[in-house]
Amino acid sequence: MPKKTRKNHSTTFKAQVALEAVREQSTVAEIARRHKVHANQVYKWKQELLANLARAFEHGGGAQETTDREAELLQKIGELAVERDFLSRGLERFR
Repeated sequence: MPKKTRKNHSTTFKAQVALEAVREQSTVAEIARRHKVHANQVYKWKQELLANLARAFEHGGGAQETTDREAELLQKIGELAVERDFLSRGLERFR
């Protein structure tokens, strides 16, 4: 008998199913049947969504950290470019 392979659902699909379960407009069994997944899986995705929902509204860290890091890296690139130009001019004198 051939072994069944597991389905790998996309994160978008999981989010849609979990959101539908959170809305509670239909039962979990109906949602599971409609999307052809097991009801326990729908419960699990719903719990994951509710547990990680707060992260969507966190302030601060994300965008500001990358902007600071980008500014720091651009400054370092500028410094290295100046050093390279200085050393290349010094090398030309000895040729």
